[in-house]
Amino acid sequence: MESYINKLRERRAIAAGTQKDTEAQHKKGRLTARERVELLFDPGTFNEIDTLVTPRYEQYMGGKSSRYGDGCITGFGLINGRQAFVGAQDAMVMGGSLGEMHANKIVKAMRMALAYGAPFIALNDSGGARIQEGVDSLGGYARIFDANCESSGVIPQIAVIMGPCAGGAVYSPALTDFVFMTENSYMFITGPDVVRAVMQEDVSQEQLGGGLVHSRESGVSHFLAKDDRECLAMVRELLSYLPNNNLDEPPYVTPQDDPERRCPELETIVPTDSRKPYDVRQVIGSVVDDGRFLEVHQLWAENMVVGYARLNGHVIGIVANQPMYLAGCIDIKASIKAAHFIRTCDAYNIPIVTLQDVPGFLPGTDQEYGGIIRNGARMIYAYSEAVVPKLMVILRKSYGGAYCVMSSKGLRGDLLYAWPNAEIAVMGAEGAVNILFRNDVKAAADPAARRKELVDDYEEKFNNPYVAASRGLIDDVIEPKDTRRVLIRALEVTLSKRDRHVPKKHGLSPA
Repeated sequence: MESYINKLRERRAIAAGTQKDTEAQHKKGRLTARERVELLFDPGTFNEIDTLVTPRYEQYMGGKSSRYGDGCITGFGLINGRQAFVGAQDAMVMGGSLGEMHANKIVKAMRMALAYGAPFIALNDSGGARIQEGVDSLGGYARIFDANCESSGVIPQIAVIMGPCAGGAVYSPALTDFVFMTENSYMFITGPDVVRAVMQEDVSQEQLGGGLVHSRESGVSHFLAKDDRECLAMVRELLSYLPNNNLDEPPYVTPQDDPERRCPELETIVPTDSRKPYDVRQVIGSVVDDGRFLEVHQLWAENMVVGYARLNGHVIGIVANQPMYLAGCIDIKASIKAAHFIRTCDAYNIPIVTLQDVPGFLPGTDQEYGGIIRNGARMIYAYSEAVVPKLMVILRKSYGGAYCVMSSKGLRGDLLYAWPNAEIAVMGAEGAVNILFRNDVKAAADPAARRKELVDDYEEKFNNPYVAASRGLIDDVIEPKDTRRVLIRALEVTLSKRDRHVPKKHGLSPA
């Protein structure tokens, strides 16, 4: 028996790699695949599968394998005490390139995660398709894409880019729910112009598709970390807010924060002058449990803030306009950002809290030509489609079509509130007066005094929360300091919500 055990240990040692390989990876400022897996999972809980798989082309050649594992570590273990699966590409084996058996390992782990209702995390660090295996390698990518699509909305899927990710490989991360990138990772679609630019050193790989580029410019990356360790800690934090699958509830945490706590600071955080900006993150931090807020897509479409927090221990998703950027207007990027986040919350049974302070959709030919109409419609579709509890507070402005699209009663919003300073109308009072009473103001003996009189009259009759409250379009007008306790009570009564849409194969979200 001892000889058999020694042979097994030899093979496992080959799969683990050499010290020289480890040092080479560390010189790049990156951890090895096994080090990453150890950091991702709770200590001592990871179980590897398919450790001794070998590359298909070596099997064809009939030689003894020197590449057990085929450049990929797959398996399962506990993250925050809950089951999860992983596929971690090993850059020390043929650059982490994807061959047929490498792909089979990933797909097998993904199918197991789907069957057992557990999250799947892909740690990407690969030079792309394995040239030696030709079309078999390409077929492997297609099978991974199909598994991504099959799992979508059923189990959380997280892609972590920790090195190169090029060519067809980029589409698997794009099909997942969340993408993490480190500062020294990069992704791009490989084409002749891209390859030529990199080879000629006209542009760096980071400039083409580094973590900062995809976190700030393209929006491909939801989270940016400085290095592998920080990135994996962020993945663990995100998973603490997500259920294992679409049939489970999000993880409840016994709260330490008082559910009856009032927030008097909100009266000074948000200026009553609607032209003055403020940071909506301060409002969020005041209201949620212990001020803890995990922001998603922090660097992209900054005029819209989305992320996860808790109210009295229950996980919520927050969608909020950010007056610090573009005055909180909704533009194309903000629409896409909010729509994806809302649909993700709905898929995983996470209630949505909307904090509204929006003057409208961003005007301009760039937005019109870029498709603000169809992209804005995505957000409408997402809110209407969502069947989870939908709560909303109007903090200040709520104008025009933007009022309609952000969790209004017409889009099945459940409990909606407004602060007493809220302005709810088709447009601001001054703009309305300029349109409706232009001739009246011109003809007045004192145009300035007449304009002020008309503006005050418009605000009294139309531009305040009490008109909406009188129509039942909001459920109550509340004092800012009561926002936390009101939202908690509203959340607890709506957690039992059961809503269904008309039966259909699937809807057609705007393109």
